[in-house]
Amino acid sequence: MNYELQTYPDREALILRLASRLAGDLRAALARAERVAFAVPGGTTPGPVFDDLCAVDLDWARVDVMLTDERWVPEDSDRSNTRLLRERLLVEKAAAARLLPMYLPCTTPEERIDEIAEKIRPELPLSVVLLGMGADMHTASLFPGADRLEEALSRNAPILLPMRAEGAAEPRVTLTAPVLNGALAKHILIMGPEKRAALENARGKPVSEAPINAVLDGAIVHWTE
Repeated sequence: MNYELQTYPDREALILRLASRLAGDLRAALARAERVAFAVPGGTTPGPVFDDLCAVDLDWARVDVMLTDERWVPEDSDRSNTRLLRERLLVEKAAAARLLPMYLPCTTPEERIDEIAEKIRPELPLSVVLLGMGADMHTASLFPGADRLEEALSRNAPILLPMRAEGAAEPRVTLTAPVLNGALAKHILIMGPEKRAALENARGKPVSEAPINAVLDGAIVHWTE
């Protein structure tokens, strides 16, 4: 698995450098295409990166922002990744970007997932993707042992799949491995010794046990203690 590991002396250095690198990749993509697609994770780790990135001067009106995955909860929920994006990325200069929804109001993701996927389809391939990784070696909502993991890892996977996994409190919807891996620029953000150990532990494991391996090839991994 060929990936580049960038290490940083502290979290502040990582956040500043990663925000700058993402902005550079977006500028390069905008120089090649009329619109670009930028997929990002939820959770608390990328929040400080978003805080820096949202103030960057680029043509945000031509950027389509989407999540790599989302919990199937209303946008006003504390567990909504969409809420995080609206509060920390789609503000300041980045408020001009267009958000492609990963949740639409209904009881289960199966009811409207095709509708969500059709809004994403014209924007593929992704220009830039930022991913995280869990200590269990999952990325996006591609969890080891999840109910539709095999389908999500398949080269013929659809754009989106609903996903349910032990330990995940709600159903999820996730971009599938071919969509994530097909991004023109891939970045993975991890912090702390546990995540570094998980990255090393993923080496040589089948992708069903370490889903992060589905997206590592050609990626830049950004890590600090």
